[in-house]
Amino acid sequence: MSTVYNPDWASYTLGVFICLSCSGIHRNIPQVSKVKSVRLDAWEEAQVEFMASHGNDVARDTYESKVPPFYYRPTFSDCQLLREQWIRAKYERQEFTHPDKQEPYSAGYREGFLWKRGRDNGQFLSRKFVLTEREGSLKYFNRNDAKEPKAVMKIEHLNATFQPAKIGHPHGLQVTYLKDNSTRNIFVYHEDGKEIVDWFNALRAARFHYLQVAFPGASDADLVPKLSRNYLKEGYMEKTGPKQTEGFRKRWFTMDDRRLMYFKDPLDAFARGEVFIGSRESGYTVLDGLPPSTQGHHWPHGITIVTPERRFLLACETETEQRAWVEAFRKVVDRPMLPQEYAVEAHFKHKP
Repeated sequence: MSTVYNPDWASYTLGVFICLSCSGIHRNIPQVSKVKSVRLDAWEEAQVEFMASHGNDVARDTYESKVPPFYYRPTFSDCQLLREQWIRAKYERQEFTHPDKQEPYSAGYREGFLWKRGRDNGQFLSRKFVLTEREGSLKYFNRNDAKEPKAVMKIEHLNATFQPAKIGHPHGLQVTYLKDNSTRNIFVYHEDGKEIVDWFNALRAARFHYLQVAFPGASDADLVPKLSRNYLKEGYMEKTGPKQTEGFRKRWFTMDDRRLMYFKDPLDAFARGEVFIGSRESGYTVLDGLPPSTQGHHWPHGITIVTPERRFLLACETETEQRAWVEAFRKVVDRPMLPQEYAVEAHFKHKP
């Protein structure tokens, strides 16, 4: 985990200071870690001496000596599952001191069953998934004996992000990929927390090795931020159509890098529409409010996105939501575009 400032808790068997949130996870592995309050519990002299001679830096050098560059290191803002599995991998299973234990996500090939949400009926059904770095793809099969996969997802365009609240399961993972340059979503989980986090890191490993080949001069530090990404912002807003004469409709919006997508339902397999949001230099701006003549919106807090082609009119339910969306949009608009992003923008312009 990230550096702990003014921690209130400590593991007196590992010799590390921890935050309140992580102390609960440490309590669940008492065979490895025993926890005390720094201020409220009584400390024996030997325990104090042990803490003084160890500490977080020593523990990091010991227990994190062989973390693969692609392995996701969670921070305090990540979901409980990622934080718990990081702590268990580090201290309980000691995966980062024994590289042979990293095989489930380092081997370049992984297959197994995940519960996948059905596109039409919303039921979760067991499906076989196969990840192969050699073919550069993740596939899933509708039947165990099926010869042909139901879908082939190219590692090049794949992203995975944990979405426990949206999916309604603490181990819920959203995988997105591009099909005909449009985003497709699948929603999966596994009952075993280690299994789904191993899948997540295996996908990151595959992305890492793909990018190493695609960008041979790039350093690990350049590539690691590109392995998977969380969304900049998600939530409901109202939108109107291109003529801006239709009524406003409530839609679920997802801001994924420069793609603003909208869905009828948060768990839809594909977006109703996607908007590319470029940079200020390329003629994109974000304005507070809506044009004075706008009608038909139920929610009062408007946002206007100006692109070189047209204006997109959106409305938020609360001022807090509007401020958060405007901030997210402005972060994207203020960032200069990369050469490859101009190609994506051109494709959006030529969409029917």
